[in-house]
Amino acid sequence: MINDYLYSAATDKEGGLMAGLLKIILLVLSWIYGAVIRILTFFYRLKPRRLPCKVVSIGNITLGGTGKTPMVELVAKYLKKQSHKVAILSRGYKRKLSTYDLPAKSYELIGDEPYMLKEKLGDMPLLVDADRIRSAGVAMRDYGVDTVVLDDGFQQWRIKKDLEIVTINAANPFGNKHMLPRGILREPISSLKRADIFILTKTDMAGDIQPLKTYLQRINPQALIVDTTYRPLGLCRITDPRGELTKPEALKGESVAILCGIADPDSFKALIENLGLKVGLFFKFADHYCYTKEDLVKIIQESNSKNIRTIITTEKDMVRLPPMDYEAIPINFLALTIAIDFKDNEEEFRNRLLGLYRP
Repeated sequence: MINDYLYSAATDKEGGLMAGLLKIILLVLSWIYGAVIRILTFFYRLKPRRLPCKVVSIGNITLGGTGKTPMVELVAKYLKKQSHKVAILSRGYKRKLSTYDLPAKSYELIGDEPYMLKEKLGDMPLLVDADRIRSAGVAMRDYGVDTVVLDDGFQQWRIKKDLEIVTINAANPFGNKHMLPRGILREPISSLKRADIFILTKTDMAGDIQPLKTYLQRINPQALIVDTTYRPLGLCRITDPRGELTKPEALKGESVAILCGIADPDSFKALIENLGLKVGLFFKFADHYCYTKEDLVKIIQESNSKNIRTIITTEKDMVRLPPMDYEAIPINFLALTIAIDFKDNEEEFRNRLLGLYRP
């Protein structure tokens, strides 16, 4: 509750005297944070480390919810399809492992996003280590890769990137334009001058995005701007994530519950509703929340009380659900599988990726 209140105050969703005083404190802290970030970026970028392989960075300038992970998956798959040997390097938020030791048998060891990527990408090397230079060395030595994809790499200032991709939530690109903890910015907006490509996500939920494009063009006229949306592929059973997908049409007219612990839960709700499904219950948890059996028991009980027989979650949340005998529960647990749809500049985007390998 305290964290929720702090976040609501910082993002100007909370009013009143107490929130106003808190905002002043957070603003002072954000000035200090911003000064530290500017100093760090200046010194780290004086002489960045050039790796003996191609480096594609995919990151963001704000807190989560920008579609970074689906873009990592898309780029890695595309480059592999073009016969390049690719490894993904991740920090592994909230992981228990301190190094790149893989394979991992649970998301707690390496983080939910790397675990989800590993499940979806199969034998593609995925290394989890806060030191990306060290993990890049392991990727080249042990797997012979010619390309590393930095998951959440925009703040990796020590590494020279061949391509800097920044994902931006078009529905809420920069929040109130304050840096942490007064806002959601991880770096000053001027840092976007470093980007080579802007991927605008959730543009179908953002209304008119032309002002955002114009703003980005003023900051960085050379960067390619790509308009994308999420395309639901179907619903998978959490007991068989690689099995046949259920078409959303099969659930039309049925009241469902949705469950998520992600940075932008409202966009998930909008995706479900856009499929024509009726959301009878909405269970929201903190981003990267570690679910317990007690949480699931309460959710199941509340869903039963509303005669709801289907609970839908995200792929990222699916890997964080506790082990239970889901087949014995009289409720279907499903996860929405999505892909990124390009609305423009897809060919130019792919050309820029392939251009990394041209003489």
